[in-house]
Amino acid sequence: MKIAEVSKLLDISADTLRYYERIGLIPKIHRDKSGNRDYTELNCKWIKFIKCMRNAGMPIEILIEYVTLLQEGEHTAGVRKELLLEQREHLQDKIDELQQMLSYLNGKIDKYDEVIMKTEKELRNEY
Repeated sequence: MKIAEVSKLLDISADTLRYYERIGLIPKIHRDKSGNRDYTELNCKWIKFIKCMRNAGMPIEILIEYVTLLQEGEHTAGVRKELLLEQREHLQDKIDELQQMLSYLNGKIDKYDEVIMKTEKELRNEY
């Protein structure tokens, strides 16, 4: 699959794909006879993982560390799992924070509706 196809399929810019390859987040992509990148299904799965981790807020540096550890072999599995566990904790904290903000906003909306209803009732009574 060409870079434009992968970009569209995975909703990630071609520039980002090139950047991820350049910094080692995704393995070097095979090139065809013309020198164009030719992505495989496995490459796409890896890109989906990277995209998911980035969307979850994982910093590039941690992702690079994860990839480096992965390349070192099975003996790094525990450290890699710990990186994922730490990211999950950060994400859960963010979800909790967003839930608190949502509750606060819902409370404001509920009170807003009460005020609007009261004001409209008062206005109707003036007619």
